Amino acid sequence: MPSPPDHPRDRRADASLRSRRRAVEIAQLVSRTVGLLCTVLYMSGVTGYGPDRLSGDMTRACELGLVLMTAANLLGLRNALRPGSRWYQPSSAVQAVFDTVTIIAFVTVSERDFAQTTWPLLGLSISIAAIRHQLTGAILAYLATSVAYLLLVPDLTDAAFVLGIGAMTAIIAGSQSTAFARQLTALQETRRALQHQATHDGLTGLPNRAHLEEYAARLKGGALGVLLLDLNGFKQVNDTHGHAAGDRLLHEIGGRLTTAAGPSAVAGRLGGDEFLILLPGAGRAGATATCERVRDAVRRPVGLGDGVEVTVGVSIGVALRPAGGETTLDCLTAEADAAMYREKHDRRAA
Repeated sequence: MPSPPDHPRDRRADASLRSRRRAVEIAQLVSRTVGLLCTVLYMSGVTGYGPDRLSGDMTRACELGLVLMTAANLLGLRNALRPGSRWYQPSSAVQAVFDTVTIIAFVTVSERDFAQTTWPLLGLSISIAAIRHQLTGAILAYLATSVAYLLLVPDLTDAAFVLGIGAMTAIIAGSQSTAFARQLTALQETRRALQHQATHDGLTGLPNRAHLEEYAARLKGGALGVLLLDLNGFKQVNDTHGHAAGDRLLHEIGGRLTTAAGPSAVAGRLGGDEFLILLPGAGRAGATATCERVRDAVRRPVGLGDGVEVTVGVSIGVALRPAGGETTLDCLTAEADAAMYREKHDRRAA
């Protein structure tokens, strides 16, 4: 059953995932910035960090790396600022591709044109892909770097060693990242389940008193209608058919109340056979119309199994707060409670 929209705890449900994503992006921003500086120094030739004279292919590889690292950093900055965006994963994949292409270009050209051992950098692209996209990303990065090394590096003396190290890196980093992601997912699901238990009624699935109070607090100053409901005849169902039948009745009534109250309303269970419906922005006419829909819904027969059907009624008390009013939910509930018992008294008197 639906719960109040935009619950603040619901918005924090993926906080740990967003935190991890933000940490990944910040780490990559820092490492790429270091990479940009190192590339500039390498191209300058003033520090002895690189060859005295770069080949044309190496110059183009470095220029490509500068462009791709800058573009990846821009994407990374956006992801760090909006880690919960639906575009996070596609953007993350693009960054992994840019990083892999940058490293492949630098390694294959330097291994071919200069007496430098740079192939260990291939493991960096595999690790980056593993962090971002678990085992699948690690394997794809390994395949890309391995194929590029075999096709673009003329001296394949160390090929078996390079491919073996890459495979081990992909398996270890990818499997560990996948295991961590699964653990994080399990923790998130457990937290959501515990949060739902803390804010919803276990029998009907409706929001409980604490959830309703928190939701109502966010409507402070706005018009609010409160309907307090008490089922008529529920005790007889319990006494005649047993508590299991009574629970089945409450569950069915809870679903009917959610439907009858309408999409903008929030129906919850206070306990026993008492329910509360919050009507944001409602006036007298809206509350009256909702009461009629609720009465019609509750009065329909409820099947208890084995061909047994029961019918119950409902007493409803209404309290209204105008726009700009400061009346709290507790006061409105007390007012609705008094109105509900007056209705019960009038019904019995009649």
